Amino acid sequence: MISLHTSPLDQPGTGDAGGMNVYVLELARRLAAQGVEVDIFTRATSSRLDPVVEVEEGVVVRHVHAGPFEGLTKAELPGQLCVFAREVLRTEAAHPAGYYDAVHSHYWLSGQVGALARDRWGVPLIHSMHTMAKVKNEALADGDCPEPTARMIGEEQVVEAADVLIANTDLEAKQLINFYDADPGRVEVVHPGVDLRVFRRQPQADVRRRLGLPAEATVLLFAGRIQPLKAPDVLLRAVAVLLARDPALRRRLVVPVVGGPSGSGLDRPESLALLARQLGIDDVVRFVPPVSQTELARWYAAATLVAVPSYNESFGLVAIEAQACGTPVVAAAVGGLTTAVHDGRSGLLVEGHGPAQWADALARVASDPVLRSRLAAGAERHAREFSWEATARHTLEVYERAREKVTA
Repeated sequence: MISLHTSPLDQPGTGDAGGMNVYVLELARRLAAQGVEVDIFTRATSSRLDPVVEVEEGVVVRHVHAGPFEGLTKAELPGQLCVFAREVLRTEAAHPAGYYDAVHSHYWLSGQVGALARDRWGVPLIHSMHTMAKVKNEALADGDCPEPTARMIGEEQVVEAADVLIANTDLEAKQLINFYDADPGRVEVVHPGVDLRVFRRQPQADVRRRLGLPAEATVLLFAGRIQPLKAPDVLLRAVAVLLARDPALRRRLVVPVVGGPSGSGLDRPESLALLARQLGIDDVVRFVPPVSQTELARWYAAATLVAVPSYNESFGLVAIEAQACGTPVVAAAVGGLTTAVHDGRSGLLVEGHGPAQWADALARVASDPVLRSRLAAGAERHAREFSWEATARHTLEVYERAREKVTA
């Protein structure tokens, strides 16, 4: 596997680390459990990192030195593709011919390197986009920057080069075909999963006590990277509307924002805190740095609901993780979230990002215990339809079919 711009060992929730990091590591682990050895190549971002890290039996992360450890933005990484590719090829050259059976690249930068490795080794290239520039530019958040033309060209090249493209959802498959002219015969849909051992229902009173939350509070949670694309500001503006409608709610309302600045949000890391003050809701908003998966599961279980107001998501792991914990989700009706959330059964999907309509949806779930209980039960059932074991099994089938095509 190639995950050039972000290591699967990085803490999700800040910088460039997010759902893709979870995806790569969890998929690799489950593939290893099914007898597949996985090497993950990623760019080293610190001199303190060991060149080779064995995560567990069958899963190795290789930190490739390509450019300075710090100070490079994602937009500057294309200049390091040649160095990175050289080191990937050099690693393979130290093994017997045919050491690798397939290359699975993640994100377009990795796909550029993967295409070169595929040609050199005579193995199939399987590529996962995770996000697509043309799709993101169709639904930009206010104040966000459009993805550059260079990325769109690079993505088009990877789509053309890949033997198989793995899409997270049927919608993403259609977007690959419609936006990038992908060959429908080379597009496979494999849903991501959720670790049902980590993300599970827990006694709400217990986890609230551990997290320092009042037992009777109304807890509206946001978890993820703080950047315009993820739209945490939509939740804050909706909370301001809720408090304007019902000032008494302030006494029991807590709005945790779990995560750190990322992407264009790094340009103004304090902007969300400033917005909370401007809206007069900073007394109910609680900023929490990125946490481990185990701790994140506690936050989900402690919440009354989890808000996912993103402008676009290729899938939306936060939504599935929260539902696995028995917590209803209120999410934007965009991208993969329309698959991750079963509208009316496991949560609510909201068309648009207006504060008033979001306030309506949040209030509908938070103020109706009968609806909330029904959605919570549906959330658990829905999440059980997704598992990393199934993701790995289906992905392995894709690998095998790709190998058959290449060797035919």
